[in-house]
Amino acid sequence: MSASAPFITQFQAYSERKITQIQNCPKFQQVQALPPLQRYSTWAGLFLVSQIIVFGTLYLTFGSIVVIGFLASILAGLATGVGALPALWFKNISNNLFNSLLGGAAGVMLAATAFSLLVPGLEYGNAIVAGKGIYIVSGGMIIGALFLHFADKQLPHVHFDSMSDTQLNSLKKIWLFIIAITIHNFPEGMSVGVSFGAGDLKNGFVLASAIALQNIPEGLAVALPLVGLGYNKWKAVGIATLTGLVEPIGGLLGITMVTAFKPILPLAMGFAAGAMLFVISEEIIPETHSKGRSRCATFSLMGGFIIMMMLDNLIG
Repeated sequence: MSASAPFITQFQAYSERKITQIQNCPKFQQVQALPPLQRYSTWAGLFLVSQIIVFGTLYLTFGSIVVIGFLASILAGLATGVGALPALWFKNISNNLFNSLLGGAAGVMLAATAFSLLVPGLEYGNAIVAGKGIYIVSGGMIIGALFLHFADKQLPHVHFDSMSDTQLNSLKKIWLFIIAITIHNFPEGMSVGVSFGAGDLKNGFVLASAIALQNIPEGLAVALPLVGLGYNKWKAVGIATLTGLVEPIGGLLGITMVTAFKPILPLAMGFAAGAMLFVISEEIIPETHSKGRSRCATFSLMGGFIIMMMLDNLIG
């Protein structure tokens, strides 16, 4: 971990410099000096204008499907903040409850990967090259898994299952863990974008729902250790929310890429599926059993898979 310490120090120093620059900006200080109602209204108005510009540009450039997909990926990412809300009242939760939440998330992701990425990916692949869809999707899965493998190697972070109770007292290890969550949220957002980019709203909504459900325990896993270290509770929730907001970036990339280049759709679906399976096997399932066997997590995984399968069937 000593090799990654300079990275965390530099990252924190960079963040603090940028925050200080913003706070020293005359325009920012002018808005902050306004009465509370005017101040909040100003920030809300600026945010609304920025969203009109962003969504308007996307609509005029790519059409309504891209706008819907981008919005869905934003909502899925915000679920991380929803999952962090219990940190406002609790500093920790039982291992059984946390393992059950993660197990359910793994089941949801497995079902979404199978029914909303791999099955339609095979269909699109066979439509492009008859009988060759399986090879295209399989190649995409390998590329997706390798992408996260090399991201894990290049970017310093710790895994779920490498964090002991003692290690949770280390601020640097917490931030490395937060980086890991952020890295893995990118391909999840991309999978939502790819599904919407295919023009299949049903699969897109199912996958966005699955990612949102999966983000809830992740948000809790980020916020609780920060609160335990003495962070302001709302700040901890805010940090957890930000880790999920990398998903709209992946979502926008996935949906625009597939919309512009339809032939890569089955490869992109395979990529997203491979990346998600990598996260499930490498991070989520090992964490549910990190303190020994967890039958609760096993049954929760099955329950999550069944719920997602039923949701996919009902929407279909």
